[in-house]
Amino acid sequence: MASSGLLEQYLIKSEPYYRVVADEIELYDAAYSVRMPIMLKGPTGCGKTRFVEYMAWKLGKPLITVACNEDMTASDLIGRYLLDANGTHWQDGPLAAAARYGAICYLDEVVEARQDTIVSIHTLTDARRMLSLEKKGEVIEAHSDFQLVISYNPGYQSLMKDLKQSTKQRFGALDFDYPEHDIEAEIVAHESGVSLDTAKNLVHIAERARNLKGHGLDEGLSTRMLIYAGSLISKGVQPLAACRVALVRPITDDADMRDALDSAVTTYF
Repeated sequence: MASSGLLEQYLIKSEPYYRVVADEIELYDAAYSVRMPIMLKGPTGCGKTRFVEYMAWKLGKPLITVACNEDMTASDLIGRYLLDANGTHWQDGPLAAAARYGAICYLDEVVEARQDTIVSIHTLTDARRMLSLEKKGEVIEAHSDFQLVISYNPGYQSLMKDLKQSTKQRFGALDFDYPEHDIEAEIVAHESGVSLDTAKNLVHIAERARNLKGHGLDEGLSTRMLIYAGSLISKGVQPLAACRVALVRPITDDADMRDALDSAVTTYF
């Protein structure tokens, strides 16, 4: 990422499908207009990443996405010196490149990162809008187009793995959840190619499973999983088999819970 031209690869060329649920587009537009850092909060697979992709396309801005994990260091985000045949050279990390050249940087599931890594974003999320490259002895003043977006699932995090208030209060927040029944069915049908009636049956199954969250399931069935099941069905896989592969088997290994979910599947297929 030595030049702004390399950010061309991060432009989203075609419009991603995104089904508006409430006023999230207007709110994000307003937040971007003042470059407010934004936090997207909601369960796994409910559309947070697709929403960011859609907004980046709508705004015509490059989108650099980072899937956070517990081994990710501050250097992974900011940059480091690399050694090659010509000696050492500095390479910006994704956060530094986005700040330098003016992209939206999306840190997905940010709480999976180490606390010292999360702290490195603080100077970009207040009035300073700068990033210190201590190893290089440089300070990046964030490009006027730069915005930081993070996401996480607050219902899934333990008290030991949550964002600190010193981080949370640097962001505006948009809440996401699984859409109401008819809208979710519309999304599943569009993305998987199944009929609307089949999609509605998949959503019914998901709603039953979501009622079991905290009663044997850590997480309910996500919209993403319903799309997987629908995609198998649209390719000719029998609905019972598709649901077992895409919905039931991935989410639990408990025999009794699998039986309960299988029963929900047979109710609708």
